Amino acid sequence: MARTLEPLLEAIRAARTVLVCAHLNPDGDAIGSTLALCHALTAAGKRVTAVNRDPVPLSLSGLPGAEQIRRIDSLGEDERFDLLLLTDVSDARRVTGSEAGFEALRARCGHCAQIDHHGTNPLFCEVNAVDGEAPAVCLPVRELIARLGVPLTPDLAACLYAGLSTDTGNFAYGSTTPEAFRVAAELVEAGLDLAKWHRALFVETSLAAVRLESRALNSLTLSDDGRAAVMRLSRQDFAETGGLPEHCDNLANRALAIRGVRCAALCREEADGSVKLSLRALPPFRVDAIAQRHGGGGHAQAAGATVHVGLEEAAGAVMGELLAQCGVRSEE
Repeated sequence: MARTLEPLLEAIRAARTVLVCAHLNPDGDAIGSTLALCHALTAAGKRVTAVNRDPVPLSLSGLPGAEQIRRIDSLGEDERFDLLLLTDVSDARRVTGSEAGFEALRARCGHCAQIDHHGTNPLFCEVNAVDGEAPAVCLPVRELIARLGVPLTPDLAACLYAGLSTDTGNFAYGSTTPEAFRVAAELVEAGLDLAKWHRALFVETSLAAVRLESRALNSLTLSDDGRAAVMRLSRQDFAETGGLPEHCDNLANRALAIRGVRCAALCREEADGSVKLSLRALPPFRVDAIAQRHGGGGHAQAAGATVHVGLEEAAGAVMGELLAQCGVRSEE
């Protein structure tokens, strides 16, 4: 999917009011791109409202403008917009948790467009600016902002950095491109306080997060050949540690860091009893197909899905799928 921004630019230019929304359980790229779009579109003379199904994670709550992101359910019945602009949303169900929820939000808006970077995106909007090769949606968002003629500011730089750095693993994942480093340099030149935001995003944590990570690591199961790893977190683990779903963003990568592991998963029990799968792999192995089989999506080496079975059943099933993917293949 090549990056094509002109139809999206036309949709933005034609709109006076824009509703910006990213995926549920938002991460750094979701919140960073949402806020960057809000700052840029406001500077371009648009009236912008930002919403999300879930609250902004604490680690991202200090980003400029984060307090302006509303919950979707706070929208009044009479609130209408010219354009719904989705960012970092791989599938319609990832907006509110259901296609019906997406359609209800879509019905408030005259037109619907998206900017995204997931290769599994089914192009479900009227206008689809999807670049499946971009390591973070904040890269095409940066290009969009430049083409709107909006200059970078320190606030914009902080928001773009949040998305770019988190989705590239602090510029360490194999998906990281030369463009990512060039844009990072632009952000520093624009006044990004690199030390401040690096600490906020990658260093600071909470006692509850540490305790939850301990539970996850203690649950670790390795396959007999050591190539697949699965961790589990139950609702009881969250209740007893005070941990939050946002504390789980990097836990699957902790399992993948074990020498010899090629594919890993975190199985996280949700409040409604469903289980969220966070899947990771090292090249050449992939986990996007596993996610798609369960109604999810994502990237080749980082994907996710939700299954409606018990935690232990989910963990056993995903271990089998990881083994089928990476346990019997050679590394060559």
